[in-house]
Amino acid sequence: MPTSASPSFTTRKRWVIGNWKMNPNLAAAKNLTQALITELSTTPIQQCQLAIAPTHLHLITISSLIQHANIPSKIQLVAQDVATQRHTGAFTGDISADLLIDAGTEWVIVGHSERRTLHHEDEALIELKLRAALDAGLGVIWCVGETLSERESGQATAIVTAQVTAHTQLLSIIDPQKFILAYEPVWAIGTGRTASPEDAQQMHATIRQVLSHIRPALNETSLLYGGSVKSDNAGLLAQCPDIDGALVGGAALDADSFLQIAKAFDIA
Repeated sequence: MPTSASPSFTTRKRWVIGNWKMNPNLAAAKNLTQALITELSTTPIQQCQLAIAPTHLHLITISSLIQHANIPSKIQLVAQDVATQRHTGAFTGDISADLLIDAGTEWVIVGHSERRTLHHEDEALIELKLRAALDAGLGVIWCVGETLSERESGQATAIVTAQVTAHTQLLSIIDPQKFILAYEPVWAIGTGRTASPEDAQQMHATIRQVLSHIRPALNETSLLYGGSVKSDNAGLLAQCPDIDGALVGGAALDADSFLQIAKAFDIA
């Protein structure tokens, strides 16, 4: 296992976040949320914060279910994207940070590989979204990662480092309590492939070193792995000293699988 970039003692928070993407329909979303609530009411997750990111259309409904749930540790609500404009206005199809907060959202995913690839989002646009979310009081789950060709050509570390350092000015003032960084190797998203625990740890250690160089307080940033995390590989990933949790895709659509991943990271 590569050497950790972290000190032996850390106050970093562990997270397991389910990104539901464009799934499922409303009835299934309610059933999935209720299944999580039912299981957590008897088997709480104590050392790991859970969060889920339903579609924008379902945020208010899922927020209501969570708010009325009788469980020891609350599931936090995440939006999958945010507009570059913080407030309301004439921006057809966009959803602002203020509107997301009205819907009960506490966090938002920014810079996901599918937004970068399918919607051609670049670092300048990502910066605007990060600032809009943070200015409104949302926490940000900021995603970085390399493509398969970039990894195979030996550019993975340089690409990910560049994605982080493109936002050095923002990172120098960001509230560490409102910032999570997720490393998602693009070649592993939705493919069933995953980086080895050794490769994942090495990249996480590199990211932590880059963040710490920008600002020492960012050494305590929670770093999540987001490349086809499943219940059968979560345990090994959870043992990596610089991996503080997971951004889960397909496995988050099954309550049992999602909670098995959470239990793997539910360690002191």
